[in-house]
Amino acid sequence: MRSVRPLLTAACAAAALALTATGCGGGDSDGPGDGKAAGASATSSTPEPGGGADGPAVPADLADALKKHGVDPEKWKDGGWKDWDRKKWLGDAKDFVNPVIDGLWKPERMRSAKSPVKTLAAQDASGDQDVTDPEPSPVRAVAEKTPYHKNAAPVGKVFFDSPEGSMVCSATVVKDPANPGRSNLVWTAGHCVHAGGTGGWYRNIAFVPAYNDLGRSAAALDNAKPGEIAPYGVYWADWVSTSGEWISGGGPTGGAGAAYDYAVMHVEPEKGGRSLEETVGTALDVDFDLPEAANIDGMGAWGYPAAAPYDGLLMHKCVDKPGRLSVSPGTPTMWRIGCTMTGGSSGGGWFATQPGGKLVLVSNTSIGPVTSGWLAGPRLGPGAERIYTAMSDKFGAR
Repeated sequence: MRSVRPLLTAACAAAALALTATGCGGGDSDGPGDGKAAGASATSSTPEPGGGADGPAVPADLADALKKHGVDPEKWKDGGWKDWDRKKWLGDAKDFVNPVIDGLWKPERMRSAKSPVKTLAAQDASGDQDVTDPEPSPVRAVAEKTPYHKNAAPVGKVFFDSPEGSMVCSATVVKDPANPGRSNLVWTAGHCVHAGGTGGWYRNIAFVPAYNDLGRSAAALDNAKPGEIAPYGVYWADWVSTSGEWISGGGPTGGAGAAYDYAVMHVEPEKGGRSLEETVGTALDVDFDLPEAANIDGMGAWGYPAAAPYDGLLMHKCVDKPGRLSVSPGTPTMWRIGCTMTGGSSGGGWFATQPGGKLVLVSNTSIGPVTSGWLAGPRLGPGAERIYTAMSDKFGAR
């Protein structure tokens, strides 16, 4: 593995990410919080009238949204979401619906989820050589130290359903400017929530921070306790925003929407409880002003690679000095680093250290070559900031 200059030299605090090649130790702090406190939002699993013994009914506002599009809410909850009829596959920005289906994401269902394929053939990724830097040498991904809740608490896995089956991505808990200390915002890739120009919003989108907290093997997970698999519980997206460029131009290999392949989710706990930030103990700020010519020693990418040779169970990271990649004329350049992580790490946050030593999110994993070896993520600018700000304004009081 190519040597990487560490970006943080101070000792790591519990539940903090360390932007070095090896991460930092955990210490003896208490485990994850139990997440039990009052509070639930409109799409929570709190029983609604008529829910009965079969579990909660779809909340009234979401039921109305489904009915508007000709979908029976109760049939949806009972498996009707598996109908991917193009006429019923909602795709417009205003059409997102994601009713909580209590218990849908059981541990075995999480383990069977596959990685979405968002790659470019290496020969197609040269872009404009005037703004594309030489391809970086591969940087071997390093497994994050366990338990994850002490070393990388803001990082987790996104689970969702698509016409091809259950899928998985990665994501990061980020700050909510309108709700300091109590954020329920999660940053991921656009292609982890919406199919782009070829489809619509994915369904049953949920976030599990610090998934497989102890880094257990597949065999060990057969008898693992729920808290080892989802130490903070399951958080469902009750609203999601991605870029209009991704919705209209995104495709199976990124397409013209790759440079805009980012999304922000507002989530709520499946079982009720405190905010996501309070529960995991931390969240990251987002930097939208990082200049293209910034002299950055390294960016770190975190995620759960699921395509071979990985199995999606373990959190990994790569740190490398970033370069530029242009994949489509007229679109912003993307960040690119050497990294051997594969599909499943998509959506995972990219972090950099500001001059004062503060770690911030600056991008997310979007695309990489079929042969792996490098990853590219969108450059976050005014468009991404507008989405983030709108999500904070909409949900800051919740």
